[in-house]
Amino acid sequence: MRPAPDTGGVLPATAGGQPAPGPERPGTPPGPESGGETGGVKRAAPGTRPPRRRPSDGLGRAVARMVAWRAAFAAPLLLAVTAGIFALAKASPFDPVRQYLGDRAVVTDPAVAERIRANWGLDRPVLEQYATWLGNLLRGDLGESRSLHLPVGQVIAERLPWTLLATSAAIVLMLAGSLVAGTVAARRRGSRLDRLITGGALANEAAPVFWLGLLAISVFSVRLGWLPAGGLTDAASATVEFGDLAAHMVLPVTVLAVSQSSWLVLYVRESVVGILREDFVTGARARGLRERTVLVRHALRSALLPFLTLLGARIPELVTGAILVETVFSWPGVASASVQAALAVDFPLLAALTLLGTLAVVGGNLLADIAYTIADPRVRTLGVG
Repeated sequence: MRPAPDTGGVLPATAGGQPAPGPERPGTPPGPESGGETGGVKRAAPGTRPPRRRPSDGLGRAVARMVAWRAAFAAPLLLAVTAGIFALAKASPFDPVRQYLGDRAVVTDPAVAERIRANWGLDRPVLEQYATWLGNLLRGDLGESRSLHLPVGQVIAERLPWTLLATSAAIVLMLAGSLVAGTVAARRRGSRLDRLITGGALANEAAPVFWLGLLAISVFSVRLGWLPAGGLTDAASATVEFGDLAAHMVLPVTVLAVSQSSWLVLYVRESVVGILREDFVTGARARGLRERTVLVRHALRSALLPFLTLLGARIPELVTGAILVETVFSWPGVASASVQAALAVDFPLLAALTLLGTLAVVGGNLLADIAYTIADPRVRTLGVG
């Protein structure tokens, strides 16, 4: 036998000019080009990690799923609210035609009153009236206000920005004041300041909103003369100036914020007191961190998560408080218009404002849930929502 020729480690070529397949080297992965493919499945290169899913992907899916669920439940809820509004309107002992005529109802010819009733469709069967009203609502026709003699859509468009302005400012003031007062009371637990804040919050919760408004007007407008008693601007102003508007906003915004902040203050206090007893806070203090850093960056941040849920639960009371505050301070918002519509038995305007209030409650709770999902990764990891 002839000995095998020495090729110097180079595999002999085949007939096609390609090197002949040889034995695999130890430690070389199988497949072409030392490969990453076995049976059509790609493997990651040695020393690399598989691509991680971005946190924003899970957050986006969780928020989208939550919005879809809330929208699915909001549709039958709004339908039930419309049916309830219509049923209550028909069961009301007040006659809208008589309320519309006012003092003239005594001397008005009954034929004229019946003609007005026929023009409004009040002489038709109840189910037919509801079907007609619901169909107009789905087409975006909110009807015409009987007390203001304007389209309901125009009334809402003119008044809604002022309500949003006052309510937004009240929410910001309420959050800031509640967090500061609750944290200070927890930091000085058992002191006179703590008892003053806690007792004041409990007394404030027992006080009606309209009583706080009247008290604020009596003190700051009548006796001291510091702030205007109500309205959007002064009676002599033809335009809305920023300084005049800001001065007129102080009392209604402050009263609305204070009236809704009691339970928030108490909740922040109890949450911070409980967090200050946790082991991680003790460890932060043992590492030599300043008390302010421990309180703000550790205790307060951990106590804020349930605070978001409680804030969403306060939205209905905030809507109710806005109605009373706007009425007391003659603020030209949609909340005060609902009182006027109720007194005048103005069903088209009252129904539209009730639906708008329902949407505000549903939207407020949805925003609170979304904020909780963003703040706490465990919610979107567990699929809660």
